[in-house]
Amino acid sequence: MSLSTFVSRVNCAFRNFERALFGALTGRYPPGEYGVCLDYALDSPEINNKNTKNKSILEEILGDGFLYAVPKHRRTIEKRLKRKFGHPDYHLKILLPRKDLVSCNTCGDDHEAGVLCPTCYKKVIEETKAMQEAIQSELKLEPVEQEVVVMYAGEKDNHPEEFWKGKRIVELEKPRPQWFSDNLLQKSTQKGSDSKDVKPSQLG
Repeated sequence: MSLSTFVSRVNCAFRNFERALFGALTGRYPPGEYGVCLDYALDSPEINNKNTKNKSILEEILGDGFLYAVPKHRRTIEKRLKRKFGHPDYHLKILLPRKDLVSCNTCGDDHEAGVLCPTCYKKVIEETKAMQEAIQSELKLEPVEQEVVVMYAGEKDNHPEEFWKGKRIVELEKPRPQWFSDNLLQKSTQKGSDSKDVKPSQLG
């Protein structure tokens, strides 16, 4: 037997002895696994309790903790691209040019087709609030039994006095905006009908 073989066998024997001694003292390995037994190790209650539990090294490290689930397989390139950009048949996440925008003929701002221009409508909202505040400051909490007419500066003289009979006039101390035509405040020319029939009828 050569010297190198002898040295390797001695090293292997010392390793086995070291592992058996470590297992007998700590309880992680049964004492008789490597043929080494210690009398005082079996009498220790701490080591006996560890042997009866039969916990693994991972359980001793984690204790009462838990491990999160991790993916076992890598996602394919197709799935990764679908998650990132979507799919044209379902939900497409990429930015596409909008084709339903039109330009307003009044202010020139772009807005969605079939929807009022938000810039122009904002002017209508501000003007309506001004009219409501003027009516509230003029009439206050008194009951209104007559027709209320909102007039701008210099418009009262355009109609005769008979036109204002039986009406409550609320004046705004500013000129009428160019976009706010006087026809918008006029009543409809259609007369109310006294008929109670619901049309269309006799469809059955």
